[in-house]
Amino acid sequence: MRINKLLSNKGICSRKQAHALIEAKRVLVNNQLCIPGQWVEEEDEIRIDHELIVTRDKVYIVLNKPVGITCTADPDVKDNIISFVNYPEYIFPVGRLDKDSQGLILLTNDGDLANEILDSENIHEKEYIVKVDRAFDEAFVKGMSEGVMLKGVKTRPCKVRAITEDTFSIIMTQGLNRQIRKMSKAFGYTVVRLERVRILHIGIEDLAYGSWRMLTKMELEELKMLSSSI
Repeated sequence: MRINKLLSNKGICSRKQAHALIEAKRVLVNNQLCIPGQWVEEEDEIRIDHELIVTRDKVYIVLNKPVGITCTADPDVKDNIISFVNYPEYIFPVGRLDKDSQGLILLTNDGDLANEILDSENIHEKEYIVKVDRAFDEAFVKGMSEGVMLKGVKTRPCKVRAITEDTFSIIMTQGLNRQIRKMSKAFGYTVVRLERVRILHIGIEDLAYGSWRMLTKMELEELKMLSSSI
C-alpha cells in the first residue's frame, strides 16, 4: 500500500501529515529516504526521524459534538474537533457532522475500520432529532419520508416521525452535504436545531453535551462485524 495509507492505518498520523513528513525528508524506508506516494509492505522497516514506527493501540471515541465545532483534523481550522477533544494521541473524525449541528460522531486512529465505515456510509442507519422554525403537518412528514428533489436528484426514502408540532425524528441511510437542512428548506422550513443521536447501534444516550467516551467492547465488536459484512 502507499506509505501515507500505511502510516494512517497504523495510527501514526494522517495521510496529509505523512506527505509533509516525507517532503521534509524525515521518513526512511529500509534505510532509504522515502519518496511521496511510495509503495511499501507491512514488513518494511519504516522510521520517522530515525525512530522505528510502532503500531499504536487502537482508539475508538464517541463524542457528543457541540454546535460550533468543525469536523476536521486540520489544526489550522479554528475550533476543529481534534483540538476540542484534546486527546493525547493522533485521532481523526469518521465522517462529518455540520458545524451548526450537534450530536454523535466517532473518532479513531483505526484507518482500516474508518474506511470500512465510510465505504458503507450510504447503507447504515443514522438517526437525528430535528427542530424546525414552525409547526409542520402530515404532508411534510410524508414528503420528507418519500424523498425530496435536490438539484434534480431525489433523496433516498427515509423514516420520519413527528415528536412535537415542530420537532421530528428522521432515520436515514444517506449522507449528502447538509441534506436534512436542504430537505426541510424544500418544504419552506428552516432547521433551528439538529442533533444526531445514533449511528447504527451506537446511541448518544446519557453522554453529556460536549463530552466523550470510549466505545464499549460490545459496541466495537458489533461495529466491526457490521462494517465488514457490508
